[in-house]
Amino acid sequence: MSPERIQGGCVAVPSISHSSSFSKCNHSHSSPSDDSTCGTPVWRGKGLTCVCFKGKGSHARVCINLTPLQASSLLFSIIDIVMEERLKRLRHRTKVQFDASRPEHQEALRALWYATYPDQELQSLVSDQWKQMGWQGRDPSTDFRGAGFISLENLLFFAKTFSTSFQSLLTKQEGKRAIWEYPFAVAGVNITFMIMQMLDIDAKNEWAFDLLYCVAFMIMDKLWLEKNATYMEFNDILKSTRSQLEKELLMDDVLRIEDMPSYSLLY
Repeated sequence: MSPERIQGGCVAVPSISHSSSFSKCNHSHSSPSDDSTCGTPVWRGKGLTCVCFKGKGSHARVCINLTPLQASSLLFSIIDIVMEERLKRLRHRTKVQFDASRPEHQEALRALWYATYPDQELQSLVSDQWKQMGWQGRDPSTDFRGAGFISLENLLFFAKTFSTSFQSLLTKQEGKRAIWEYPFAVAGVNITFMIMQMLDIDAKNEWAFDLLYCVAFMIMDKLWLEKNATYMEFNDILKSTRSQLEKELLMDDVLRIEDMPSYSLLY
């Protein structure tokens, strides 16, 4: 089961086992195909909450009466299932190596180029053009070996979700810069690898993992400027970035990535 919508005290999920021993109840005020009210709580009195389920591939809907304890237990079971599924997907993502022969990987690389340089035609997937993005050579696929395909996905997520911040770091617009700057794209791959090690793939939310990547990149650049760092100090800055991330994630009032103080660096 996975939740479609959670609203108030009523939970709507796509399917439920036919062996359920819960008693049925009915939404007399709405038709079974009315999805707009599927997640609306209906109170049945005596401390009971009406929880609705919709079968896969069907407009039919089954509603059951639950005590508050039963509803709470069901909700946490659903959350556990969803979180475990997200963790499996994230673990799978971290194990996928970049493969230049796979069309979807080629398309992702092209997507990164055009998200970065929308007005500049890409000549080839192996080209000197990639060096301006901060890859070490003409073929960016050789730089993905440490962190795999997810490092490309992270860069693409950053470019599309926080394009202004992405472009600012790419073009080194902020602050006084060193003569030997860090290579942007390679730094991004290293940040992905750092987060994978730091969390030991315990981040159960794919969005949180991608978002944390963007925050980490901003922290890294901020520390780089504060310390007037040069390329030879990149590993030290990366260690400081990890320390700052760990410090913020352990704060009592940080319950999600958006609560981290450094999230405000994104724009």
